Amino acid sequence: MAEPQRIVIVGAGVGGATAAATLRERGYAGEVVLLAAEDHPPYELPALSKGLLLGDTDEPDWVREADFYRANDIELRRDTAATRVELGARLVVDSKGGEHAFDRLLLATGSQPRSLPLPGADLPGVRTLRTLDDALALRGAFSTVERIVIIGAGWIGTEAAAAARKHGLDVTVVDRIAAPLRPVLGAEVAKVFQDLHAEHGVQWRLNADIARLTGTGSVDGLRLTDGTELPADLVLVAVGVKPRVELAHTAGLELADDGGVAVDATLRTSAPDVFAVGDIASHFHPHHGKRLRVEHWANAKNQGAHVAANLVGGEEPYTRAPYFFSDQYDLGCEYRGVADPDTDRLVVRGDLRERQFIAFWLREGRVVAAMNVNDWDNGDALGRIVGERLTVPEEVLVKGDLSSVE
Repeated sequence: MAEPQRIVIVGAGVGGATAAATLRERGYAGEVVLLAAEDHPPYELPALSKGLLLGDTDEPDWVREADFYRANDIELRRDTAATRVELGARLVVDSKGGEHAFDRLLLATGSQPRSLPLPGADLPGVRTLRTLDDALALRGAFSTVERIVIIGAGWIGTEAAAAARKHGLDVTVVDRIAAPLRPVLGAEVAKVFQDLHAEHGVQWRLNADIARLTGTGSVDGLRLTDGTELPADLVLVAVGVKPRVELAHTAGLELADDGGVAVDATLRTSAPDVFAVGDIASHFHPHHGKRLRVEHWANAKNQGAHVAANLVGGEEPYTRAPYFFSDQYDLGCEYRGVADPDTDRLVVRGDLRERQFIAFWLREGRVVAAMNVNDWDNGDALGRIVGERLTVPEEVLVKGDLSSVE
């Protein structure tokens, strides 16, 4: 495959911006166009629900310094969204009427927050958290209200709850699930997070369904289907995201059953000169033998770095295990891999009650996922054990030297 003369990247989140930067760092000398729907320089998402929302910082982590793009001859078009992709003409049309011809195209359009199909969901005071502007607005609102209800007990919901408690708000978290993070961690490990938040004053309303959000001029609470009224000055909707695949769909690219853009092991779509990374990429993972669509920051960043070589003619498969981290109060954790907590076997090293442990999930004896909580000595070993899906005796996982596992 000949090296392309012009690469267009749609989406300047961490995946797209990292791909652009890596192209230059690998020595690619052709044209690089990076279309950014937001007016901010490209930034990373983790700080939005952590340090920035907590008030520990006023800025996110930038993918690169602001002058990097100009200095490296990357044509960064801020506040410019792609509106149409014409595969036959090899053309991207943008929201300002611009047309961008490409030899290779990378789609890194990310996700958008899911909304609630409920009465009152569009009231003022109902917010989501996805962008830098969202995070700054939400943090600003923390100083003007007393009570927040968070709908959704996933990672964003629980991190936002911790931040809101730091700012002194009364916090209630509502979800249909039986325990926070239960679908990812299973009941036993999820209880660690449920108890942690309860000790810090968070009120849980679990196994609960919402009938409507209430209020006239702005939101003043919500009503559960059992008739319970929960007052609120502010409501955060944190019920997950959906991939932005409209461009890919209208262009005629193949979509996968999980709602993402179908890509092969090298991150190439059904069109040979078009690739996709990040939240939208339903990637055939060689180690898992199936498609994975991962909505975490590290996946977008690592895929963006990896795809740069393939955009200029490489054929290397992407094989890294999914990874994410979370910080809540005095608990820090890292999670590697993909588990089904309902069917995979849980093995715990350390003490769940002390909140210092490693949880392993095993499938047919192989370690398919691991989460270290307030344990920072075994990261490299866990990365290798999970990344290679090693078969490790349970007694070694519980008490042995993880660094010596082969």
